[in-house]
Amino acid sequence: MPSTDLLTAARLAEIEELATGSPDPASLAADVVRAVDEGRIADPDDTGHALLLAARILEQAGDLADALALATRAIAEQPQHDVRARSMRGGLLLRLGRDEEGLAELTALRPRLESDPDATHLVDELAHAGRAETALEWITGALDAILERKQHGSEDAQDEAAAMVYGLAQRRHELREEMGLPHDHYDHLADRLDAAAGRVLNSLADSPATLLFWPRPEYDALLVRWPALGDTYPPGWDEHRAQVEQALVTAAEQGATDLGVVAGSVAGLATFAEQEGGDPTDPDTLDDYADALSEAAPTPWPPGRNDACWCGSGSKYKKCCRPRSRG
Repeated sequence: MPSTDLLTAARLAEIEELATGSPDPASLAADVVRAVDEGRIADPDDTGHALLLAARILEQAGDLADALALATRAIAEQPQHDVRARSMRGGLLLRLGRDEEGLAELTALRPRLESDPDATHLVDELAHAGRAETALEWITGALDAILERKQHGSEDAQDEAAAMVYGLAQRRHELREEMGLPHDHYDHLADRLDAAAGRVLNSLADSPATLLFWPRPEYDALLVRWPALGDTYPPGWDEHRAQVEQALVTAAEQGATDLGVVAGSVAGLATFAEQEGGDPTDPDTLDDYADALSEAAPTPWPPGRNDACWCGSGSKYKKCCRPRSRG
């Protein structure tokens, strides 16, 4: 690549796709590292991400030692965003036979499973290094702790827990399936959460490909005004936005394009239902309401990694809803 080219987040995503099946992965990784060395990462916040991308390319090519060096460098470059880098470093150490160092790195991250969506990477690294039983033990312990906290915590803590439970339960379910284990109560929970997300995904079957999303104040008011919608929507707003994000990711993976989100309001739904003679709690009415809103200007999805999140939190997408559904 020319030395004057800036590597944007979009370009890094393209390189990540090119890496699979690349005839010369070492050269591809070297190009990314050179861009870092020359200060050609468009957003400095993406420096660690770029180094991890290069490390992953080398790992997939079987060059574990050089991948380890880049993961270690990523930690030093951006220690505030270190969970993915440290997880990768721990997994590489294990696979290189440096068990004591690898386990120490991952064990230090274990408490983050209860609060940081990125921490599921350490579960992946353990499983990849042949330690699936340890991964299962850790992720189960995290779920136990989160659900205990959810039961007795504040409303904000309960919302945060709902999003963490969604991601952890799904990853645990996948892990147990890979291990050939029978369903248990957490597997059934994962199935229920997945089914709820599936209902959201079904609303994308018709054009336009937009999903109805309820901002937090509206979501709380929605369930108060129409309690029957508790059968359609999850009890917490954070889980609601996690399900919307997951449905959009799944739709994109299935080839859907021009995806977007429209924000609903209780007053708007009430007026729409009255005008159309519909029941506000009927899924068909909700779908028609979303279609009516989409005639205006839906919020396009996905935002750029460094753009404001679609959910209106004010945080960057890469730090808000994106980690809720991605590995």
